[in-house]
Amino acid sequence: MLCFFRLCISFVLLVSFATVNAQDAEQKKLQRLFVTATDNSTIELPEGTFQLNMSLWLDGKKNVIIKGKGMDKTILNFTNQVSGAEGIKITNGKNITLQDVTVQDTKGDAVKTQYVDGMTFKQVKAEWTRGANSNNGGYGLYPVQCTNVLIDGCEARGASDAGIYVGQSKYIIVRNSKATENVAGIEIENSLYADVYDNETTNNTGGILIFDLPDLVQKKGGYVRVYRNNVHHNNHINFAPKGNIVGKVPQGTGVMILATNHVDVFENKIVNNITASTAIVSYYITENPIKDSSYYPFPTQINVYNNNYERENVRATGKGRMGKMYRFKLRFGKNVPHIQYDGIVDAKNPAEICIRNNTNQSFANLDAENGFKKISRDALKHDCTLQPIPNVELKN
Repeated sequence: MLCFFRLCISFVLLVSFATVNAQDAEQKKLQRLFVTATDNSTIELPEGTFQLNMSLWLDGKKNVIIKGKGMDKTILNFTNQVSGAEGIKITNGKNITLQDVTVQDTKGDAVKTQYVDGMTFKQVKAEWTRGANSNNGGYGLYPVQCTNVLIDGCEARGASDAGIYVGQSKYIIVRNSKATENVAGIEIENSLYADVYDNETTNNTGGILIFDLPDLVQKKGGYVRVYRNNVHHNNHINFAPKGNIVGKVPQGTGVMILATNHVDVFENKIVNNITASTAIVSYYITENPIKDSSYYPFPTQINVYNNNYERENVRATGKGRMGKMYRFKLRFGKNVPHIQYDGIVDAKNPAEICIRNNTNQSFANLDAENGFKKISRDALKHDCTLQPIPNVELKN
């Protein structure tokens, strides 16, 4: 029996070594495809699940297609990643397409693209298979400092910051995509000219965030349209690592507009987000200090109209710093207004915020600037219209 046992052990070890060697060979093959890619070429990723321990990086290329066999057929898994923070990194390129692939369980961001003019994501899934966890990577799909970005038919799950994030970029379309179980489902940050439409965000802490933040290279975003989205049940507990700005987003947020300008929110279904179906706030609501002298912390030119609002008859969250505000200062009980404006204003340049023709519309000016002393539910002051923002046309 002892001899038989040893033979079994040897057989298992041989199988293990063979498996590891096969995985190493597949990884080297995939890396070679990225490293040796030329302009005007297609990188064909085979069907199967591939275990990778280091990033795949494409740099300085033009007109390249990276194509798998399908979102759930080509799976790149980075559970044992030891080198690089991203799963796929694409930099300094022009007209790059990533499609029909899933990127799983990366140490950092799933797919990061930077300095790319003409970046297209089609049928790409970014996920952390253990679900919501503060140790997950920050971003799922993460184009930053890019122009002409298209995200179409994609999915993101489990990001500890934002599932689908576009930052410091220009000319952006995010459509037909789904984000679930992230802190922020979809986030447009310090970016200009974005259309976000026909998406579903659910079971995130916040569904769709439009932010301008200080201390970034691209200082000011705006001209963003958010329309025909299904933003529902975004009531997941906030699991962002300590210190992240999205850690301030209260559980139960549908759409949040923070310190940006020229934003149209229309024809969305914003349903059963327990705390703030739509929040329009200045950066001061975060209570973070502002050291960037060129940063403008107030929202302005915000147009919220023709949306459908519904919510269950429940209280807003009491968790986190913002939750304490709802619990001890606002005291809405179960009669929580759908549209909330913090009321912190620039006295020299009062904001233009228009709210009208929303189904089940309810409103509150929180008067946060004066310690919530004169909360008003009267939306008449905001019954106005603004010039609609034109649609985005990508310049590829």
